[in-house]
Amino acid sequence: MLDYISVQQAAIKWRISERRIQKLCEENRIVGAVRFGHAWAIPKDAEKPVDKRKRKMDDEK
Repeated sequence: MLDYISVQQAAIKWRISERRIQKLCEENRIVGAVRFGHAWAIPKDAEKPVDKRKRKMDDEK
């Protein structure tokens, strides 16, 4: 389990809510995330998924 972090740890690392992390896991947007019962294990080196709700500055032109 040393190569994985919890939802709580990922929330702190990425500065987003635990619930958002859970939703990203459920939507398979975090590569390598695995569910164990009711808990998620997230690879320690996983990248934070891009927030599709935000637009880039180039898109606004």
